[in-house]
Amino acid sequence: MSCTTILVGKKASYDGSTIIARDDDSGSGRYDPKKFIAVAPQDQPRHYRSVLSHVEIDLPDNPCRYSIVPNVLPNRGILAEAGVNERNVAMSATETIAVNERVLAADPLVELQPANEAADTPEIPGGIGEEDIITLVLPYVTTAREGVARLAELLETYGTYESNGIIISDVNEIWYVETIGGHHWIARRVPDDCYATIPNQLGIDDFDFDDAFSTQREFMCSADLREFMDAHHLDRTMSAGASSGFGFQPTSVFGNASMNGGGNSSSGAALGHNHFNPRTAFGTATTKDRIYNTPRAWYMQRHLNPSEDWDSPAARYTPASDDIPWCRVPENAVTLEDVDFLMSAHFEGTPYDPYGTLGTPESRHRYRPIGINRTGHMVAMQIRPYAPEASRSIMWISYGSGPFTAATPFYANVDDTPAYLRDTTPEVSTGNLYWANRLIAALADAHFYETSNAIEGFAESACAYGHRLVERTDAELREMSAQTSASESQERAGAAEIAENASIAIIAKLQQSNEEMAEYLRTHVTKLLNDVLYTSSNLMHNSFAMSDRWN
Repeated sequence: MSCTTILVGKKASYDGSTIIARDDDSGSGRYDPKKFIAVAPQDQPRHYRSVLSHVEIDLPDNPCRYSIVPNVLPNRGILAEAGVNERNVAMSATETIAVNERVLAADPLVELQPANEAADTPEIPGGIGEEDIITLVLPYVTTAREGVARLAELLETYGTYESNGIIISDVNEIWYVETIGGHHWIARRVPDDCYATIPNQLGIDDFDFDDAFSTQREFMCSADLREFMDAHHLDRTMSAGASSGFGFQPTSVFGNASMNGGGNSSSGAALGHNHFNPRTAFGTATTKDRIYNTPRAWYMQRHLNPSEDWDSPAARYTPASDDIPWCRVPENAVTLEDVDFLMSAHFEGTPYDPYGTLGTPESRHRYRPIGINRTGHMVAMQIRPYAPEASRSIMWISYGSGPFTAATPFYANVDDTPAYLRDTTPEVSTGNLYWANRLIAALADAHFYETSNAIEGFAESACAYGHRLVERTDAELREMSAQTSASESQERAGAAEIAENASIAIIAKLQQSNEEMAEYLRTHVTKLLNDVLYTSSNLMHNSFAMSDRWN
């Protein structure tokens, strides 16, 4: 399983933006090259056929432009992974999750069934999956809620062949959707003052049926989810009568009692009788989860809520806790640097750091880190309420293993993207960012501390440059807007033409900024590769000089 996600509500972020970020990690033993591209409406298919599942879907005739960071190789389909459309709706898809056997029995995954010539049976296509979701949803929606509704219709119509979490955001809201079996789904809005952490587990830990079947302010789900759960005995909440008074949870999803909960969110009032815990009902809690998944949630929350006890024997949550909250209010507003650090984290400052000196050799390799060798990219999508719509969305992109690189900003609303990030080759080449970062990581890993100063210096400088570039570009765009407004007021007859020319000029300015960021990376990543190669060459095991003999 792969990928790690963090979501930051607009009142929890440092500047009022919604921020959604995900590591796209390849499966074990595989490394998927990535590219950053813009998709024009005329290039969007009108009839779609999935490579993996062979499902065929007719698409609307009115797609909008969008930017994505897909796989380079087409062998498993488009796999758009992360994207923002020109209407400032962002998607990250997907976070691989798992549902339990009872769910899979009640609503089986919709898998491709190949033709059987001997039995004279035709092929039966599968459902949709990670390969397809962004391509099928993002070009057609104007808000995150619309995105949830469109995705839900696709899931209910075609089903899915895998269990996934899908993130959809706009300037106001972040929605997280989890698939439940082949056709069912739930969605929860991230509270504005919270962040949410998702590490390859079905994570939503509170669901309100009353809201989902009325105003849908915070929750949405399949129309028949309540009946589905009842028919297949999926609710595991203990009733008051069953406990005999010994520490029971006094609620049932279909009962009338109440329970306490939601304490990690400012929106967490006492849970009513129509609340239940989807993680317990639908998810898994295995020994492997406690090695591979829960430690990542533990570390992210440890970083953003550091005053809580995370490390003592009396700590409420440990790396192996199954009940780490899905979301909570951070102690300080979350920055993009926090997001980048966490998405590349390897349990720094704990006995579980594979590069660390604390603990033991066993503890340092006990848990699966967040930033691993198989990361293809990390994309944090920031939608800024204070920026004009034309320049509102920024994609902070890094390629390769997170501990050895840094996320830098690229405007999303463009017609084209820089060649250094766009033209990634299938084979190794130092001429593009993806492979240069992969080479740096592979060389530096064996000499982590000897190369760390160079890598940390690069990351700090690149991020600072990126922030300055965005501020400068925003200022130039404000000046352009003021000039356009003055021209329109003076020439009312040509206002439409002036506005169209201004839109073209804005896109050109965004692309110029992106090119400047890419050129900075080309220069400084090349220098970093030189430095890391030099240091690693000097530390090769077969090094020898005559002076070594006499030391």
